[in-house]
Amino acid sequence: MQHTLVSPQLVDETLRRAAIDNMDNASIRDIVKVTNLLEKASGLPYVRMEMGVPGLAPNRIGTDAEIAALQKGVAQFYPMLEGLPELAAETSRFIRNFIDVGIAPEHILPTVGAMQASYVSFMALTEYKEGEDTVLFIDPGFPVQKTQMEVIGKPYITFDIYEYRGRKLREKLESYLKKGNICAIVYSNPNNPSWVCLTEEELQIIGELATRYDIVALEDLAYFAMDFRRDLSHPGKAPFQPSVARYTDNYILMISSSKLFSYAGQRLGLLCVSDALFNRKYPHLKARYNSEELGYTLAYKLIYTQTSGTSHSPQYAVAAILKAANEGKLDILQDAREYGKRAGSMKELFRKAGFAIVYDKDGEEEIGDGFYFTIGYPGMSGGELARELLHYGISSLPLKGCGSTREGLRACVSQIGQDKIELLKERLARFRQDHP
Repeated sequence: MQHTLVSPQLVDETLRRAAIDNMDNASIRDIVKVTNLLEKASGLPYVRMEMGVPGLAPNRIGTDAEIAALQKGVAQFYPMLEGLPELAAETSRFIRNFIDVGIAPEHILPTVGAMQASYVSFMALTEYKEGEDTVLFIDPGFPVQKTQMEVIGKPYITFDIYEYRGRKLREKLESYLKKGNICAIVYSNPNNPSWVCLTEEELQIIGELATRYDIVALEDLAYFAMDFRRDLSHPGKAPFQPSVARYTDNYILMISSSKLFSYAGQRLGLLCVSDALFNRKYPHLKARYNSEELGYTLAYKLIYTQTSGTSHSPQYAVAAILKAANEGKLDILQDAREYGKRAGSMKELFRKAGFAIVYDKDGEEEIGDGFYFTIGYPGMSGGELARELLHYGISSLPLKGCGSTREGLRACVSQIGQDKIELLKERLARFRQDHP
């Protein structure tokens, strides 16, 4: 390697210090730590693609509303477990306006980020029916959700959707569901890390099977409306955010304020339970948590004992943002579209440097440009490629850790502003010189 920017010795030593012998097994936070250490030791600012940190300023509507709430003294009071009534009301309107389905405000719970929303959902759903304690992940997916399953000590199974698009998805899902041990199906849409977006046909298949087998579809909408191939930003007007909620009553939606509104630091997510499920009674829940209603268990047994509610002032912030969106005063994608522009520019650079897009299609349609994309390089595994790129001042996340069966990397665009595009171009040129 003649054109590297960081010595092999420093990379090797740093990986040893972080106890990483195979990058395929490294978590997102592991790679963040390694990159921080390499930046400090080398003095070289990295082109950082490893972590999905919002790269845009937080929405001012939110920060202004939160400051006003704090000035009124809300920090003095404990938040209610059910959350701020205005937040629940505006979330219900938001779901109607941008997904075109209805969820009552009282069935919407604020959580400490969408991370807590998935965590409490797993804790409840793996206990709601005797003998049905296994979660099925449609992968690739967010690795930390599997860690949550490991922490609560419950089983999960996964499959990579790449070979099972469209009608093939039904047979694949049924091969698992007919065994009778599955309690929930989990997926993100748009997908982290591949940016695959499930089609209406695929969502209908998931919904129909959730009804037939009486299980829950747990839909992660962390990147709400960010399939920029279609303009999903107009309240009450099609096209709407695709959702399984149009095809079954057995669903829970998880909505995040982190990416769409760049409000990640305040840790506020929304757990939206279908009207049909929220008050449904499960005898096995009562045996496990002494509470048989699903919604009550989520709020008064799980959220209560974990965090005793969700931080007060961010609820005012997100309520104000959603209110502006519902009233058409805020284009929900006005800032987020920047991520699509960055992805388009970055993909072009990687292709010119000999890389290929790993997850490249949604059915017959080319995959969209968004918060993430996936890349591979001939002759290299994902772990090898991630390690190699560290020598050129580029950090990334191997797909293996996301449940993918394909070799390659997840590239996050959020920290790559236009000032970093030229830097990326230069570093990829160095890589290409050493890997013709």
